[in-house]
Amino acid sequence: MSDPTLHAITQNPDDFAVQIADSVESFIVATTELAKGDEPDSAVPFLLLEISQLLLAGGRLGAHEDIVPDERYETDTGPEPDADVLRERFAVLLDPVDVFSEVFDPYEPRKAPVPARISDNLADIVMDLRHGLAHYRAGRTSEALWWWQFSYFSNWGPTASATLRALQSLVAHVRLDQPLAALDGLDTDEDLTEDDLAEEAGRVMLEEIGAPLGLRGGPSVRK
Repeated sequence: MSDPTLHAITQNPDDFAVQIADSVESFIVATTELAKGDEPDSAVPFLLLEISQLLLAGGRLGAHEDIVPDERYETDTGPEPDADVLRERFAVLLDPVDVFSEVFDPYEPRKAPVPARISDNLADIVMDLRHGLAHYRAGRTSEALWWWQFSYFSNWGPTASATLRALQSLVAHVRLDQPLAALDGLDTDEDLTEDDLAEEAGRVMLEEIGAPLGLRGGPSVRK
């Protein structure tokens, strides 16, 4: 349910802060609902859409001039909701394709990809966004915008970008009728090399992941 303070009639819907807060809240609400697993057939396409929309807000924050909060020290937002339930639900929902390989910094040469989990990434993103939303709901708008901008550069932005790439790749593999190299059985706590990833990657065909995750094969690619 949307918080009424985010849509008060005294707030200008064209205001930058209102638009960013709306995008943040929309993502949190949507992912929380998806994690319940009530519509598993739509999970991956909807996650692709939600991450894409969130990154538009992130891009606006990134292009904005540096935001300076009103207070020198950050006000304590109090206890923050635990994201473990969200993480665990997505881990179950996305089990066949949860693990993917990621390169943390594309400008740092010769870095091997490492395994990551979509479920972990989604939980981390939500935690970052909730922190800023707590400031916003308490009326500390500049603090909220500063936090969202800072954490976009430092954490949730790169995490969301990596997740978007994984989801887009997953959808593309299925829609183009191409077998998917999934990281079956990989443990993200292990220190794995690129050779390990290649050796242990399993083949997950369309019939194994398409229907349960809401994906359908598309027309054949033109030669």
